[in-house]
Amino acid sequence: MGAHGKLGFILLASPLVLWLSLLIIIPHIDLFILSLQEKIGVRQYQTSFANYMTFFSEPLYLRTFLRTAFMSIVATVLTLLIAFPISYYIAKIARGRLQSVLFLMCLVPFWVSELVRTFGWMILLRETGIFSNFLQWSGIVSGPVEFLYNDAAMMVGLIYTSMLFMVVPLVTTLESLDDSMIEAGYDLGGNGYNVLREIIIPHAMPGIVSGSIVVFMLSLGNYLTPIMLGGKDSLWFTEMIYSQFIVRFNWELGAAFGFLLLGLSSLIVWGALKLSGQTLEKTMG
Repeated sequence: MGAHGKLGFILLASPLVLWLSLLIIIPHIDLFILSLQEKIGVRQYQTSFANYMTFFSEPLYLRTFLRTAFMSIVATVLTLLIAFPISYYIAKIARGRLQSVLFLMCLVPFWVSELVRTFGWMILLRETGIFSNFLQWSGIVSGPVEFLYNDAAMMVGLIYTSMLFMVVPLVTTLESLDDSMIEAGYDLGGNGYNVLREIIIPHAMPGIVSGSIVVFMLSLGNYLTPIMLGGKDSLWFTEMIYSQFIVRFNWELGAAFGFLLLGLSSLIVWGALKLSGQTLEKTMG
């Protein structure tokens, strides 16, 4: 590579390096150093892992994280179960304008902010919302029904918020599946279940894994949806991080909680990759 080639490479790589350094690497390093500071007096700190030990010594913190991880896994599984038939129909059955329209319908809700989408669900699920009024009109219930502020409402919000991030990788991988492979499966005596298990799912596995990783991480780190749809008793770990930073002004403990969320969620993703036999390079590449 000549001098001009090296200069061109440096100019092209500089914006990416600056973006990664200024917005990701440097802030995380500073946050990690902050998480190691233990307050021992007024403006007096010492370096220790006391903030991290607080997480493991306080049952509420550990229980909240485990609940958040479990609910995020459930949301990921339900999102996959809903998104897979939708993605298969878009990729292999719909043709022409119908395919574009269906994909656009998945995309349109994301033209507005997450806050607006969550408020929309609050309007639908509240006591005076459409669902409650329909149940009263049909005679199923005799009075207003509150669908908000419970795990079911929160799960609906998490699935709705993450659906596009599961559909896109699934559609991409399923579109690359040759139709003749599916036809060959039926010609060889296979039924719908066998073709799905032996041909479609193995081919779509990179999309399944990559979509599941993104949805899981988005659900685990979600703040608005659990608070607004799950209520103040939702016990979501990101709410505890927010509380430490904004309410209690305990930035040291909040920083430790943030890194614990990053580390433990990465461990869960690593375990899922091992169980599925996939690699991060294969699923994201």
